[in-house]
Amino acid sequence: MPSDTRAPLGLKLAAAAGLLFMLAPLALIFLYAFSTEDRTYAWPPPGLTLDWFAVTWGRTDVWDALTLSVQVATISTAIALVLGTLVAAAVSGTRFFGRETISLLVILPIALPGIITGISLRSAFNLLDIPFSFWTIILGHATFCVVVVYNNAVARFRRLHGSLMDLGADGFQTFRHVILPNLGTALLAGGMLAFALSFDEVIVTTFTAGQQQTLPIWMLEELIRPRQRPVTNVVAMVVVLVTFLPILAAFYLTRGGEQSVAGAGK
Repeated sequence: MPSDTRAPLGLKLAAAAGLLFMLAPLALIFLYAFSTEDRTYAWPPPGLTLDWFAVTWGRTDVWDALTLSVQVATISTAIALVLGTLVAAAVSGTRFFGRETISLLVILPIALPGIITGISLRSAFNLLDIPFSFWTIILGHATFCVVVVYNNAVARFRRLHGSLMDLGADGFQTFRHVILPNLGTALLAGGMLAFALSFDEVIVTTFTAGQQQTLPIWMLEELIRPRQRPVTNVVAMVVVLVTFLPILAAFYLTRGGEQSVAGAGK
């Protein structure tokens, strides 16, 4: 007889409570973006309005911060795609002395607390007399974006190399017929995750930005010295959507990529 795979009621309630705990703050952010109160987070909101969206649209400081965040995330992701893919190809496709050490060093930046990475980068920039600028932010973000791309690419490389070499294909045949077509989804997923991480990064940016403000730094400053609180919530809605959609797309791309790889190995 088939086994009963239905989850117990207690497990369902625990899962629902966990989701509520995680998503309720996001719902409040969305709600207060429509509040008529511009100074405090009164509960319940005294009224609802769409006026803050127009106010946010007209704020030049919001657009400046958004533009900087998009530029930094785009360039950091591009650097990560190149470096992460090259390192993944070297580590997975060849054997050499120190290979595991290199793999550990590549993933180290994302394993360390962000404040450690930020302090290290700031100290290095000061030691080398490098002024804080747009490019120092990119260098800081690229350190952890490379890890995301590397993790996606190296897993795909190893899976593809193993399946094809077992079937007797040589290195060129493996790259041309299987790795190249199947690596695209892994890189796209890694790039989307890297973009999302860079777009909403705060800690490393704080140590490498100087006087410039990315969108998350702008939000932090607005919360400390508020002028129009609902504007911050409107911007937060944008950040949630900009970071959630690439992560969701990366999830489906990675899942689809695994299925296609499995089919290629049959």
